[in-house]
Amino acid sequence: MISRGSVSIEYEKSENGEYEHMAITQKIIDMIEYGHLALKQYEKSEKLSLCLDIKRCYYAMLRHALAAEKKYYKKTTLQELDTELATLKVYTRLSHDLGFLPPKKYEHWTKLNVEIGKMLGGWIQTNAEKPVK
Repeated sequence: MISRGSVSIEYEKSENGEYEHMAITQKIIDMIEYGHLALKQYEKSEKLSLCLDIKRCYYAMLRHALAAEKKYYKKTTLQELDTELATLKVYTRLSHDLGFLPPKKYEHWTKLNVEIGKMLGGWIQTNAEKPVK
């Protein structure tokens, strides 16, 4: 089991003793860790509304990424992951526009989301190119 901050995930150990998981899952975990730090500064009135929606969104992303790693047919799961990522992008932009997220934190969080989006886009394209058996 790997414990990084508040997120714990079980992974199989490879022959060299390291944990195996996809890079996109690690990027999502890194984004969640950063998101927790950024959400701590939100106003108390927003902690039970916008913050909760953002947390649900990025935990759903993590669930979809883990599910896609395990499934043979990934198309629907990857589309759901893409939808959650788009939703998270809107929430972070809304947080910035409403003044809850400073420009530097917004810029960094957006950069993390774009990296995840690029990786996800590549995964979706690779999955679409697989021949159907």
